[in-house]
Amino acid sequence: MPKGNYVFTSESVSEGHPDKVSDRISDSIVDLFLKADPYARVALETLCTTNRIVLAGEVRGPASITHDKMVEAARMAVKDIGYEQDGFHWKNATVECHVHAQSADIAVGVDAAGNKDEGAGDQGIMFGYAVDETPELMPAPIHFSHLILKTLADSRHAREVDFLGPDAKSQVTLQYVDGKPVKATSVVVSTQHSEKADQATIREYVRGHVLKALPKGWMCDEEHFYVNPTGRFVIGGPDGDTGLTGRKIIVDTYGGAAPHGGGAFSGKDPTKVDRSAAYAARYLAKNVVAVGLASKCLIQLSYAIGVARPLSVYIDTQGTGKVDEDKLSKVLQELMNLSPRGIREHLKLNRPIYARTAAYGHFGREPDGGGGFSWERLDLVGDLENAFGV
Repeated sequence: MPKGNYVFTSESVSEGHPDKVSDRISDSIVDLFLKADPYARVALETLCTTNRIVLAGEVRGPASITHDKMVEAARMAVKDIGYEQDGFHWKNATVECHVHAQSADIAVGVDAAGNKDEGAGDQGIMFGYAVDETPELMPAPIHFSHLILKTLADSRHAREVDFLGPDAKSQVTLQYVDGKPVKATSVVVSTQHSEKADQATIREYVRGHVLKALPKGWMCDEEHFYVNPTGRFVIGGPDGDTGLTGRKIIVDTYGGAAPHGGGAFSGKDPTKVDRSAAYAARYLAKNVVAVGLASKCLIQLSYAIGVARPLSVYIDTQGTGKVDEDKLSKVLQELMNLSPRGIREHLKLNRPIYARTAAYGHFGREPDGGGGFSWERLDLVGDLENAFGV
């Protein structure tokens, strides 16, 4: 059994963080292709630095999606985030596009043909996790880290204040007693700001957002509440640090509370199991916890390039399970076809739904009317109840 009393920390970064700018651009281009052709193939990386954006990768899709359209999508993503600074501006930045056609060798392995089903786009291992620490069935430290930054970004976009910049980071440390979070022992928030803003004003404004994000009575003491601890954060975003797609995979998932297979999500179409199988594993784990079969559920899937079915399905309820894990694995595989095609069809992933995932986590979000975050649905609860007589 895991130890019951401990502290655990997770961090988040905002949509304006350099790596998240890159993720957002890459996912905006995935959406651009999927809107034109639901079966387009995209593997796209973005680099951002001072007034320069570089796009690179492999695609297979309509000829109508030109380099110019990809460049425009990149600019619009940066504009939506809110960068209009001398060192990084959506309109003035140089955007280079080095995107080319997908390798025919990869296509042969992935494409369905004759009696061969669609294969995985690569080998790898993917994890999904759920825990009953929050209503969203997410680990509490990453959930609150995301929430603090998301509310600050909403405030900035609504122009409630004029001193916040797009770049920000948060870090929340929680005290666990008997395996359950009970309070924050420290909170760190660094937010980009205008030259004219004083740190006392920023600190008090951030405090209000932290207090709203955390449960009542969970706020840490004043000594361990850190806001812009360096004292100044005017230069930020890609002007302050280079950004790359896929460098925030722990922020994207469970904040370190569960393993990660290593593959990034952003910039990849749903034939890439790095993305789709991780979504499927989260979907299954969340439904298991939601129905009460366990308080924690970790699922690992593994794939080989060109092979449709997963090589393994591993389930670990970490000592909290109320049913046999082997039976649970069998039932879950009966309820969902875990081939790349099966996952895409079950979760309806061949849609332009990915730009919205690029910041504040891919998990623990509300399913939306446009099909986004379909892997957060709880539509297997009834089937699991029937299978286990709950």
